[in-house]
Parts: sequence; structure tokens; C-alpha cells
Amino acid sequence: MSRRIHGIDVVGLDVDSETRCGHYGGPTDIIAIKFKCCGTWYPCIDCHRALADHGAEAWPSGEHDEPAVLCGACGVQLGIATYLAGDSSCPRCGAGFNPGCKLHHHLYFETARG
Repeated sequence: MSRRIHGIDVVGLDVDSETRCGHYGGPTDIIAIKFKCCGTWYPCIDCHRALADHGAEAWPSGEHDEPAVLCGACGVQLGIATYLAGDSSCPRCGAGFNPGCKLHHHLYFETARG
């Protein structure tokens, strides 16, 4: 249930070497998120729901400098604000992130939407 990726333990279902999981396995599904509630890295909210013994908590807007997004391609830890302001790609290696993840940002981070 846990896989070490770029020195980080990522907890999830069927996690591959770039953080894809059993829920999201597309070519651009290559980020993991450190959850505010437990400090544990998961590929997605569904992995957290399946494996954690508590509900998820979104990062408050005042803590968006926290490095809480892991690029599964190169291992850089992005600050939340950097990730949210980005163009669905890693600013370090250029790997593409799933642009559809923007629809779920409010589940992980306090945003204007949620």
C-alpha cells in the first residue's frame, strides 16, 4: 500500500513509480499530494478515503507556501501556490500533469471555489 518514490513514501492502491494509482492511471496522473490532516502523501483523495482512518482536510489558503505536491516524474516538491498557479506541468522538468485535476483542487486546498 506504500511505495517509495523520489525518497517519499506514497500511500495508495497500486501505486506505480510515478505516483499513478488504481484510481487514476493515465499518462499525466503523476502527482502525489501531502494531506494536511495527516502529513501523509497520497496519489488521490480516493486512495486517502480507502486507506486513512479519518476524513481529509484541505490546506488553508494561509498555508499555500507548504511544499505539498510531488512531481512523480522528477521528484520536486512544489509549494501549493506554485502548483495552483501553474499550467498543468512541472516547472522543474516540464512533465505534463492532468489538467482535469483542477476540478478537484477544492478537495485538497482551500480555493475560491471551495
